[in-house]
Amino acid sequence: MIGTLGEKNLHVGLKDWLAQPGDTFEVKVDGFFIDIVRGDTLIEIQTRHLYAMKRKLNKLLPQHSVRLVHPIAQKKWIVRETAVGEPISRRKSPKQGKVNHIFNELVRFTAIFPHPNLTLDVVMTHEEEILRDDGKGSWRRKKWSIHDRHLLDVVDVVRFTTSADLLTLLPDNLPQPFSNRDLAEAINGRLHLARQMTYTLREIGALEIAGKQGNALLYQILNDE
Repeated sequence: MIGTLGEKNLHVGLKDWLAQPGDTFEVKVDGFFIDIVRGDTLIEIQTRHLYAMKRKLNKLLPQHSVRLVHPIAQKKWIVRETAVGEPISRRKSPKQGKVNHIFNELVRFTAIFPHPNLTLDVVMTHEEEILRDDGKGSWRRKKWSIHDRHLLDVVDVVRFTTSADLLTLLPDNLPQPFSNRDLAEAINGRLHLARQMTYTLREIGALEIAGKQGNALLYQILNDE
């Protein structure tokens, strides 16, 4: 196993999956430890909260090509354990992650992405989420805490480098112009996700406001021919 510097299992699993002959690991570049260095490319794995990478990326991107890897669990199994790690149960979660869930992260990342030196790889995974009955978790999980996440499989990788790449996540059957409610219906998703998508795409200059329908804003692809 590659050196981990105390990383969680999902991070370690992705690093092992990404590793190629000739890679170097945990190399210090411009004052920051980099997960994988491959030639002139710096590969960073961020399993949660892309916005936490802002300081690091602001320092690295002017001089380096960075590949940022972020996993989304297409399928997930919930493993429950006692506070000391003894197994209790394992079940498949009814929730299924989709590529467009990357907007949950991008909505707070528009000051960084897109950037000519940044590539974002969304890795669709099968994972186990380990919950422990230790009384330290949130009230939503009835005080069960998320102890760890384990990578079971990688099923797809979707790469984004430009705002046009993100526009491919808009459904083909959207009316033009469209509202957030139109988008939510087209993606069979929540209105909250649709709002995150339109906000992000507006912030990066891919959408513009085309008017209103009642109180609802209408959007269209910027300079769409």
